[in-house]
Order: sequence, then C-alpha cells, then structure tokens
Amino acid sequence: MDDSDAGIDQAAPVWAVFGDLMSGLLGAFVLMLVCVLGIQLELATNLQTEVKKRQLEETRRLALETALAVPLASGRVTLNNGRIGISGSVLFALNSDQLQPEGRQLLKSLAAPLAAYLRGRDELLMVSGFTDDKPVGDGNRRFADNLELSAQRALTVTRALIDEGMPASSLFAAAFGPQQPVASNADATGRSRNRRVEMAPVPRSANVPDKAPDSAPTKPHG
Repeated sequence: MDDSDAGIDQAAPVWAVFGDLMSGLLGAFVLMLVCVLGIQLELATNLQTEVKKRQLEETRRLALETALAVPLASGRVTLNNGRIGISGSVLFALNSDQLQPEGRQLLKSLAAPLAAYLRGRDELLMVSGFTDDKPVGDGNRRFADNLELSAQRALTVTRALIDEGMPASSLFAAAFGPQQPVASNADATGRSRNRRVEMAPVPRSANVPDKAPDSAPTKPHG
C-alpha cells in the first residue's frame, strides 16, 4: 500500500466520527427546537385562557354594575371583585338577626335586578354572613357564638330575597363568623366594616364557598 492509500485509510475514521458528531448535534438542536416550540405553544394557550377568563370577569362585572346601578348609586351597597357588600348596620342591629326596616327595603330593591342577572346564567347567588371578633353579648342567649350569628343573618337575608321573588333554587347561605375581616378589629370603625353581609354570584357547579375559613372557630370573638 502506498502513502496515499494510508492517508485515506487514516482520514476515513476521522470523517466518520465527525459525521456522528454532527448528527448528534443536529438531533440535539431539533430536540431543543421542539421543546422551545412546545413551551411557546403552552404559554400561548395559557395566555389565551387568561385573556378569556379576564374578559368573562369583566363582562360579569359590567353586567352586575348595570343590574345594580340604582343601589350602587345610592351608596348603600358596594361591588368589589364581583362581591356585593352590605354593611351589617344597615341590615341588623348589633348582635341581632332581625332585619331592620331600612335593610328590608334595600333587599327588596336588590331582589329583582339580582334575579334578572341570574336568569339565564348557570350561576347561583352565595349569601355570606360575617361578624367582627367581639364575643356575642352575655345577655344574648340566642346565639352560641359569632359563627352561629353570621349563619342566622345569612339565612335571614336569603329568606328575605326569596320572599321578594328570587327563586329558592338560585341562592344559598354561607357563614364565616369573624373569619376574613376586611378591616382591623382594633377600633369601632373597623369592627363596623367587618359586620357585613356579602352576596356573590358563583358557578352552579361550585355551590360551596370558594374561601372557606382556615379552621373552625373555637369560641370566636365578635
């Protein structure tokens, strides 16, 4: 064998290794490209889902604002993140579950627009009762604690709305007692804000509170 044949024989393995290396690099590049495209597709899908979710929430908010335009304009109710808030002092006297005349009139004004809003939607109205963290007065024998007081208030509002024409199948009551305060209980102003009833449309398939108390209160205050 001459020198030229020896050079060809020595170069052949080098090119074979180089070819294998390039094939491996190409395969790795293709794999990375597929992964990147997959991630981009997932991000695009998630973004589209989030956009649709926000559009739906905005549509629901505008529909609620339209339905409750008159009560909202009066300042007697609030609307925050789809939750309709009513001050407890408007509805009930302290440590009572009996509706005050002003509160009953307010619920009467809310029943028709809320029923119209829910009509044709696959939603329920969750009526939630909340209290401050002060113990129920010792002289009050009707309620064992704040959880029971908030439950009775939520039931009272639910029944009042039904009496005003809302279908019983369209709403339910929930009790949170002193849980989920919206203000500090350190002063009278904050405690007054925490004594409230909220109403929120929820999907019919989720007819349980989406934010249940972290734990059952033991002799709660308020």
